[in-house]
Amino acid sequence: MEHIRTPKGSINKGAQKPHAPPDFFMPVQVENVRLQDRFNTRKPAVGTLYLTATHLIFVDPNSKRETWVLHMHIDSVEKLPLTTVGSPLLIRCKTFQTVTFVIAKERECHDIFESLIMLSKPATITELYAFQYNPQATLLDHGDGWSYFSLENEFSRQGLPNNRWVHSPINKDYQICDTYPRTLFVPAGATTPILLGSSKFRSRGRLPVLSYYHKDNHATICRCSQPLSGFSARCLEDEQMLQAIMRANPNCNFMYVVDTRPKINAMVNKAAGKGYESTDFYSNIRFQFLGIENIHVMRNSLDKLIEVCDLKNPSVGDFLSGLENSSWLKHIKAIMDTSLFIAKAVLDEHASVLVHCSDGWDRTAQTCSLAGLFLDPYFRTLQGFQALIEKEWLDFGHKFTDRLGLTAVEEKEVSPVFTQFVECVWQLTQQFPCAFQFNETFLLTLHDHAYSCQFGTFLGNCQREREELSLSTKTYSLWGYMRKNMSDYVNPLYRRDHPVTKGVLFPNTAPQNFKFWRGMYNRYESGVHPRESVTDTVSAMKDHSASLEDHVRLLEKRIAGVKKLLGKDTTVLSPDQQAKGDSSPEAVDSSNAVPTEDGRSEDNVANAVSDASSESGIEDVQSPLNGDSASTEENEEKQDDKEDTLNSTHDLEEEAEGRDVPETNVKVENSPSGGAGDATDMSLNRLSLEMDSVALEWKAFRNIRQCSCETPLDAFNKKYHCWRCGDVFCTRCIDKQTAIPGHYSQRPVPVCRTCYKHLKLESSLS
Repeated sequence: MEHIRTPKGSINKGAQKPHAPPDFFMPVQVENVRLQDRFNTRKPAVGTLYLTATHLIFVDPNSKRETWVLHMHIDSVEKLPLTTVGSPLLIRCKTFQTVTFVIAKERECHDIFESLIMLSKPATITELYAFQYNPQATLLDHGDGWSYFSLENEFSRQGLPNNRWVHSPINKDYQICDTYPRTLFVPAGATTPILLGSSKFRSRGRLPVLSYYHKDNHATICRCSQPLSGFSARCLEDEQMLQAIMRANPNCNFMYVVDTRPKINAMVNKAAGKGYESTDFYSNIRFQFLGIENIHVMRNSLDKLIEVCDLKNPSVGDFLSGLENSSWLKHIKAIMDTSLFIAKAVLDEHASVLVHCSDGWDRTAQTCSLAGLFLDPYFRTLQGFQALIEKEWLDFGHKFTDRLGLTAVEEKEVSPVFTQFVECVWQLTQQFPCAFQFNETFLLTLHDHAYSCQFGTFLGNCQREREELSLSTKTYSLWGYMRKNMSDYVNPLYRRDHPVTKGVLFPNTAPQNFKFWRGMYNRYESGVHPRESVTDTVSAMKDHSASLEDHVRLLEKRIAGVKKLLGKDTTVLSPDQQAKGDSSPEAVDSSNAVPTEDGRSEDNVANAVSDASSESGIEDVQSPLNGDSASTEENEEKQDDKEDTLNSTHDLEEEAEGRDVPETNVKVENSPSGGAGDATDMSLNRLSLEMDSVALEWKAFRNIRQCSCETPLDAFNKKYHCWRCGDVFCTRCIDKQTAIPGHYSQRPVPVCRTCYKHLKLESSLS
């Protein structure tokens, strides 16, 4: 085992204190380590294992493949029995990656084992990766993402405050509920004594407050925690609070109280002084128990699902029976059914719904957010979905630190509540593929970074904790990072104006409509025959079409300019005569020029076009390609349609806020050679440059084994096209964006490093 010296100096690993900050961890290097492949046990990869402060990295020199495991993604580390070739180390990750390293020396294996246990379970939240993460300023600014969302703005978008629902400052200093946000919307008829009395009667002070307002029919979704009713206790203020919620909706004379728990669980809680609302005390209320199991059942269910996914060579029967025995999809269906009940009550019955579970931060968050997703198309956009998570999960106090196991918390507090929500959204995208602006990659990135602790967005159990930790100043925001990479997350099938997109989603929750999410739970499997991502393929086709349409627009402009020029009686000078300044008709010498159909030379036509464009401005030419007398209005409509098509690929609409298009994570340069905006340059060299700068054909992703930098590429790696040469590259080699001369729009597009250098050289020569 070798110690790697770092810029901060070497520190003896044996002298390292438990839970030492990553800044003072000394990286370790181990040679001749085997990486076992459960589908190919006879030929394990042999390479070098690196243990750094943040990652465990295995490098295979033969295939040049790197396997990265983030410490915070590690769920468990297990030392297996010794073998003849070494000591196996089994690592299971929260991202459902499973790797087995065989280390030749048992002592080295034990050292790695202890280090991973320490690094993957920090004792305190301030030891997490987010507090040490410091990206380059060109990639991410410290303030990016922290101010994208405001709870007040979201409720304003919903049409609040109004004469029925008002903002209450009662929790502005977290004095009545430390796990609620400062901003609360309550019925206008609820007085301060009612609010205070209700909060005292609800577990953890989580009184009924507004979650979603349906402005078309005034029905609402509210959320709270279970009442402290016991067997006979009642609270007049809480009863008045529910009546105020019901009266705030003029279109229905009753309301629902949805208890997401199985009724038997709620009855058991009565023995602990909690429980559920009594039908004897709450009038005009319809109670529903909808049977979503608790966090302990969900944790065990996921463990069983992982066991099924880790089977080496299961038969179809074994896999399906194991999947059924895990009950995972059964629980997903229960969450979807409950959310669908809430949404239909709001839309079909115009009834307000109050939702709670036990403490109101697990099952309540799942169902309220999904019901909002069913009802509101805004939440199905990239910006809207982030707002939904901020509101229902972060602001209203889902215990991310505990549920994700980010620190050394009790095992009973850990549960895949957020994972279930992400899967429910994925199940929706399978039934409504055109209704969501984001794709599967977005959901996977969101899920993985919730566990990664690389960003401060999901740290803390409530908003008050995040403020006390000063996360907005000490860490970076995941939303800022994702905004820089937005083009990776766009669903190419999304249509903003599609009837399904604009409408309400009522999914079919019959059992046969639920799918096993291989992209989540078996995404690291390379032994089976993988397919290229359909979404990535369609996105590439859409990008290619957009590039060609942009190029066609420029060609139409050039052709229109040439036609307009050829229709004029213009005296054309040769380049030599222009250089001499001789503009007399007698000096015109066309003996060495190649004649065109009307007798003019190509060089003279090109120069004449340049002169004509200076006079009239080719930018204003609207002549159609066929040269007929089509109306200007019709041509402008066509151009507008093309502009929409070009912009739809990367320029994501910013609903409600009217924000600018998000920046990307790559270096963006202005056009290196003028592009379409340079209307006065129409020399043959210029035209040739424009023609050659756009790839008419793009290579297919299929059978691309490696990037030009020799980085291996397979079905699980994101691949990118260079818009200038059409070749396929890895994410490291597509780190530049620039406008290319052959595009009319001159918007920055991805280019490889070689093409970027060519464009810069052409710019300097021009």
